[in-house]
Amino acid sequence: MSHIILLLHAMTGMLFILACVWVYVETLNCTEKNLPRIRTMCTVAAVLMWTTFIVGGYWYVFFYAPDKAVILKGPWPIAHNFFMEAKEHIVLMLLPLSVFLPIVASNNLPSVPSARKLLLWAAGTAIVIGVAMEGAGAIISMGAKLALLPA
Repeated sequence: MSHIILLLHAMTGMLFILACVWVYVETLNCTEKNLPRIRTMCTVAAVLMWTTFIVGGYWYVFFYAPDKAVILKGPWPIAHNFFMEAKEHIVLMLLPLSVFLPIVASNNLPSVPSARKLLLWAAGTAIVIGVAMEGAGAIISMGAKLALLPA
């Protein structure tokens, strides 16, 4: 069951990034016609980020301890000591940022350039941080795999 939870965590995280890319591209070409799509995808992104956080937090609390012990004894303890520790703290920036997306999108984006620019910056920042978190997750996973390989 823990593998399914971990897979769900990674999948919702990637869907969050894709939703933010969608918001970014739609905002670049913002019109009255695509404004409802922008607003919808901002809300979807926020829901996906919170889902990712809750599912990942559940997995961390109930299933990560044995993996942590294995990683720390393996050849890549940095996978936990740096990447998991960084991920635990940096991901917290994505929570308010994801909630901020629908708030900014509630403006009249086609006629307010500053709101459009703000949404582009918020979505772009979420994309960069999200990709970094996915990369950190991959390194943590590799740290566990390398620790389990025969010497």
